[in-house]
Amino acid sequence: MIDPTIASTARGIWAIKWSFIILMATTAMQIVIFYFSGSIALLADTVHNFGDASTAIPLWIAFQFARRGASRRFTYGYNRVEDLAGVTIVGLILFSALYAGYASIERLINPQPLAFLGIVAAAGVVGFLGNEAVAIFRIRVGRQINSAALIADGYHARVDGFTSLAVVLGAIGVWAGFPLADPIIGIVITVTIFGIVWQSARAVFTRMLDGVEPEVLDEIEHAAGHIPGIHKVHAAKARWLGHRLRAEVDIEVDPALPVKEADTLVVAFERELHNHLPALQSVHVRTRPDATGAAGEVATT
Repeated sequence: MIDPTIASTARGIWAIKWSFIILMATTAMQIVIFYFSGSIALLADTVHNFGDASTAIPLWIAFQFARRGASRRFTYGYNRVEDLAGVTIVGLILFSALYAGYASIERLINPQPLAFLGIVAAAGVVGFLGNEAVAIFRIRVGRQINSAALIADGYHARVDGFTSLAVVLGAIGVWAGFPLADPIIGIVITVTIFGIVWQSARAVFTRMLDGVEPEVLDEIEHAAGHIPGIHKVHAAKARWLGHRLRAEVDIEVDPALPVKEADTLVVAFERELHNHLPALQSVHVRTRPDATGAAGEVATT
């Protein structure tokens, strides 16, 4: 049987491989059109798409590391490399925002005539379609394997699609006799990219600091409620290592419970946790004697 971690990693590699192919094809087409048209809005969108495509490289490296097993030096494996990939992605998005902003402001100060407005508009539509296809790949697979980096990159691609449509608006504005529409749209795209930087950075750095969604702890406590014999969830901790979840839980049980029965109870609890949290890779359950010695429903803290 294939290990679930390796299977999910293969899915991640599949998603970023096709994302890279689609975005690089879109970017190549936009580069050619920018060369002949001189549209700064299209340049901003092209730089952004290229940056988005290049994020596939650190993600691919991270997933390759994740396929390695644990060692005596790296006892938890290499899943943290995925978090480092997320930081790299944030840096790439930030660079694209800074470059697009610089080019847009420069063109706003020094306007230049544009050519092939119809083709520029068509390039914006193609950019939208390419980014939406990538967004579907990354978000869907990211949710399946619980990869914050992949999900963040997917939403980034989705917003990219709408910024590509902004290129169409810029071309229409220039065609209608407002030449500054092109660099203004470039600035709008830049602001949008900065928004993506903030959202992606918050998600990635939260996980790097061992932050976890409160819903994860809710599921742990809820799972305990399905196991008769657990009196109380005394402490529950969880953290992400890449797209895999690890947890530690203290539970209170009847102090008179035989060791064998307590062990059976823990095994049942672990099984229930895996049912509630498919991304759970491992959990460490500790039993504590209930000071009151009273049986009852699970109480959560």
